Amino acid sequence: MRPLILASSSPYRRQLLERLGLPFSSQSPDVDERPAPGEPAKALVKRLAEAKARALSEAHPGKLIIGSDQVAVLDGQILGKPGNFERARAQLLAASGRSVEFLTGLCLLNTDTGTCHVHCEPFRVHFRDLSPQQVEMYIKKEEPYDCAGSFKAEGLGIRLFQALEGRDPNALIGLPLIALIDLLQTEGVDPLNPPA
Repeated sequence: MRPLILASSSPYRRQLLERLGLPFSSQSPDVDERPAPGEPAKALVKRLAEAKARALSEAHPGKLIIGSDQVAVLDGQILGKPGNFERARAQLLAASGRSVEFLTGLCLLNTDTGTCHVHCEPFRVHFRDLSPQQVEMYIKKEEPYDCAGSFKAEGLGIRLFQALEGRDPNALIGLPLIALIDLLQTEGVDPLNPPA
């Protein structure tokens, strides 16, 4: 099997990819994640997912490189990683009682052939009505400062939601595994029949 490289330093993405039972290594790409002026969210995540994969391509010939990027969108505005308590509080209070769309870009790059598959996986989160006290308590407990949308769906963040809507809940954590399996199969890797 052609070796897999995950172009990410995210522990969440590594944990998700481990669920496929395929051997892989990971490396952080050096990519400027700022959106271009007027760039739509869907175009942004697809561009960044591909940029992350391509950033490692020269150093990893003969490999399949997985790139991924995610943004949250509320009222047409991209919500990035909050980075601190105040921004996380503002994001969650803005999302209270509303729906937020998460877009996850996914790229699989074959460095042998140059074939590049790029996909965007949407997922919608419907938030409960949240009081400032509930939001502050959640942030203090989980410190979701490195997460788009200011929550960890795999942790206590599930308490913030009224409903989830989408094909693959893994996309919400940062790596759409269902779409990735499809892309891997097009490159001759069968996660349903991994090497022993």
